[in-house]
Amino acid sequence: MKNLFIIRHAKSDQSFFGNDFERPLNERGQSDASLMARRLLEIKIKIDLLVSSPAIRAKNTACLFAEILNIAKEDILFISALYHAPEAVFYEEVAGLPDSYEAVALFSHNPGITYFVNSLNTGIEVNNMPTCSIYAVSADITHWSGFAKATKTFLFFDYPKK
Repeated sequence: MKNLFIIRHAKSDQSFFGNDFERPLNERGQSDASLMARRLLEIKIKIDLLVSSPAIRAKNTACLFAEILNIAKEDILFISALYHAPEAVFYEEVAGLPDSYEAVALFSHNPGITYFVNSLNTGIEVNNMPTCSIYAVSADITHWSGFAKATKTFLFFDYPKK
């Protein structure tokens, strides 16, 4: 059994006028990321690996989760292809995950992340993944390479304002 926790980055600083890739989290984003990581702890979710877009807002979100989930920040896997990734890239990256990990949190961006969760055919669709939302699924597989074709079971959908 493999569990995937799909997480949109937390709220970013919209007043930032630099390169989009460099956009940081705002204060609310920082508090929301900590809140959502604590919610995972409260429901006794154990994450084995954090995988993130290297864009600053996604990276900072993953680092805040790592701190609360007691995962070394150096162990976060940053994948450039997850920056504004289309749906197909999510499947490719999940298929390439090391099979030694049972529960993976994947941090990325809209609109691709919303398209991806809605393509999972769990029967639970979302119009828009809010910032710092978590959409969790499980698949009865032993190899991540089988994720795309596997039947996914919806576990939960949570977001800061819920």
